[in-house]
Amino acid sequence: MTDPVPDPSPAPSARTNPMRGRVVSAGETPASMGNIANIITVVRILLAPVFVWLMVLDDSELGVWRWVAAALFILSITTDSVDGFLARSRNLVTDFGKLVDPIADKILVGAALVALSWIGELWWWVMIVILAREFGITIFRFLMLRNHVIPAGFLGKLKTVFQAVAVSFALTPLWTVLGDWVLWINWVLMGIALALTVVSGLQYLWDAWRVTRGAKAAG
Repeated sequence: MTDPVPDPSPAPSARTNPMRGRVVSAGETPASMGNIANIITVVRILLAPVFVWLMVLDDSELGVWRWVAAALFILSITTDSVDGFLARSRNLVTDFGKLVDPIADKILVGAALVALSWIGELWWWVMIVILAREFGITIFRFLMLRNHVIPAGFLGKLKTVFQAVAVSFALTPLWTVLGDWVLWINWVLMGIALALTVVSGLQYLWDAWRVTRGAKAAG
């Protein structure tokens, strides 16, 4: 009996380390989970408790700590565009980034809404409606639509912009410098953000229902 011929194919390699790969450079090879875009996203999450701490330090005095907290929020929420641009332009998109990026935005905006409600500058029901929509849709997306990708629609993207702008204006105490008329602008912006939050959430549920119905009909 002849000896068995050795299998020339290589033995299966161990599971690839997700931290291996490109961190900053552009290319077609796999990107590291610890790439620059994901690092910025994680930093945005870590800045949320720092922002809350600054709001606590201010203690509703509308002093220097309030201005610093507002500046930190604006800087942090702006990085959402930065990490997205880097991920797309340098081909650094990862599953980790797709998962964490929207969560980072919700944590930061949610922290700001809770802080504003806590100090009495935002109605509690507004904060509850916005956060219920944001985290409810996120959970729904992960649990019910794992096999279907529902891209963000125009209203969803517009909602994100208006939330960032409305919260930024609400946090920055410009009315102490320019007058109480600024509060009217703040309320209008928050009202638009609230309306877009609700309508875009309903649109997402409608789109999800159409996609799942189409998938069932095709399958």
